[in-house]
Amino acid sequence: MRFGFHGGRPARGHDCGGRHGGPRGWGRGGPWGMGGWGGMHEGGRGGGRGRRMFDGSELRLLLLKLIEEQPRHGYDLIREIEERSGGAYAPSPGVIYPTLTMLDDMGLVEAKAEGARKAFAITDAGTAELKAKADEVAALFARLAALGEHQARTSGGPIRRAMGNLRAVLQERLGGSEVDAETLHAVADILDEAARKIERL
Repeated sequence: MRFGFHGGRPARGHDCGGRHGGPRGWGRGGPWGMGGWGGMHEGGRGGGRGRRMFDGSELRLLLLKLIEEQPRHGYDLIREIEERSGGAYAPSPGVIYPTLTMLDDMGLVEAKAEGARKAFAITDAGTAELKAKADEVAALFARLAALGEHQARTSGGPIRRAMGNLRAVLQERLGGSEVDAETLHAVADILDEAARKIERL
């Protein structure tokens, strides 16, 4: 954790007021944003550095189909895609949110405020788009499922899934404009305790 820790806690007096409101050096979207966990790029663990699992038009269809299933927040979409790929692919917030904005501008989804966040629901135009491209949508989801099956056969799928969930939760909770010191201490304590329990296994 790069919070300026000493013994697992942020250093007292450490400047947590970086340009984006979080600790300095986090960069846009926090430490688990673009190029997040372990230097992972948008292409996900299975996509390789600098490569994307889906191009722009494919990702739009993928998100649109998931939104058709039920209204979803951006974070929900990231988590759902990562789970369906067995943890092998996790699009970054820096890719998901601009794509959602584009879908909204195209009239294929509409944003509905739910507290501090926005959930996206499909429109009639979005439903028609999915029907017109049903074969392409089916192929995209088949590709995602195949990636998940390959991941389960070749790697520690449950561990990667759990790590992916942790990364997404940390991004959601700590990637905002302001994170107070008490929250940083609490998160650090939880992570330190998890590390100690794993070490004792």
